[in-house]
Amino acid sequence: MKLYLFIIGVAMAVIAGINIACGVATPLYAVVAVVFCVVLQIILDSLAALAIRLTPDRLYPAESPRYRVRPWEKKLYLKLGVRVWKDHIPDLGGIGGFSKRKLRAPNDPAYIEKYVIECHKGVLTHRLCYPLGLLVMLTLPGLCALTIGLPVAVINLILNALPTMALRYNTPMLLGMLRRMRRKQTTAANRALGDRTPENPGVS
Repeated sequence: MKLYLFIIGVAMAVIAGINIACGVATPLYAVVAVVFCVVLQIILDSLAALAIRLTPDRLYPAESPRYRVRPWEKKLYLKLGVRVWKDHIPDLGGIGGFSKRKLRAPNDPAYIEKYVIECHKGVLTHRLCYPLGLLVMLTLPGLCALTIGLPVAVINLILNALPTMALRYNTPMLLGMLRRMRRKQTTAANRALGDRTPENPGVS
């Protein structure tokens, strides 16, 4: 979170400074407009997150093809070094009741399935936030929509794209774990049934 706050603070200062230096807006207007756009952007992103949080888990099945990570995506994430920096991305899932900071029950298939579902919800949330910067731009008049609103929208896009990639990077590994657990459960169940056949009814 500190990293994101630092990026947002620096971006606000740079955007306001450039607008003031170029004479696009007065110092007071530039500062107020930047702060307004950032606050509005945070509110819109938060509303998107809340809307997805309130939807039922059944809409995001773990094996949903809608969220399948393609091979080319995996290669892209490796090239971008997602594994190196993904743990520095803030996880706000804990606020909603499910933290994705670390695996707390790696041997529990129900927990892993819930983790994957939360990843799907997170991906959809961040994707919904991508275009919200365009709404922020509409609140500013004339050139300021491009010199203030657009940079804020771009920063918002980047800050939402990073966690999207981190979540998508983790999903195939989690699904692999879940499938292995389910196979073991199926095998164990079949063996138990085999041990209780009429020829070998076992202990009742």
